[in-house]
Amino acid sequence: MAILIAIIGNKGGTGKTTLSHLLCHGLGLLGYKSACILTDTAREPLSPEGRRYVIADARSAATLERIVTKLRTLDDWVGVLDGGGNRPEVDKRLYGIADLALLPFRESAEDIRTVIRDLEQYPRAYAVPSQWPVSNRWQQQAADKLVAQMMGPYRHRILRPVPALSATKLLLLKQIPAHLPTPLNNAARQFARQMVELLALTEETPETAEPDAHEYRIPEEEMPMRYRR
Repeated sequence: MAILIAIIGNKGGTGKTTLSHLLCHGLGLLGYKSACILTDTAREPLSPEGRRYVIADARSAATLERIVTKLRTLDDWVGVLDGGGNRPEVDKRLYGIADLALLPFRESAEDIRTVIRDLEQYPRAYAVPSQWPVSNRWQQQAADKLVAQMMGPYRHRILRPVPALSATKLLLLKQIPAHLPTPLNNAARQFARQMVELLALTEETPETAEPDAHEYRIPEEEMPMRYRR
């Protein structure tokens, strides 16, 4: 039976669609079969050509039900539900059918206040620091400190950050390039591996990995997240 992951949240502009495609791309790199399921009526489906995952158009309630029903009959598949922004009723429905829910947020106090409300409303959901400022050390430290100050009670429900990479925009092109940058592939792998850990999945045989030096790691002493050891 397929596993469903919903990327939802009441705040717009947190990168839900970008994360949906990044996660599916990363799952593909790890050897999983996945579908990026579009539910946002404000967007148009992208071409599946050249991607490591399929695209499913579920912008109507009836189509969503058909796609989810079909996916549930498939073994070893992962469906990623792109919730779109600021649609509470849709979020409730996607949360109800998903095995795992993700709530992305950016490094602003407004985003954090919103994601705290969402964490309270969706007790099975995890918060994902999205488009996190890793290229500027001072900005990253300030963002991590803000999370630690405002989200202490939810620390165990905060995942490792997904770094801000301009290359993620390539995944949102109608037709993606034949070759994607190494930092993008590594960020996608790391994000997908978090889901593998959370869902206790067995990692499939991945493609040949690029050098680890490109991968983003948070220094242990600066990590206010649930993955500090």
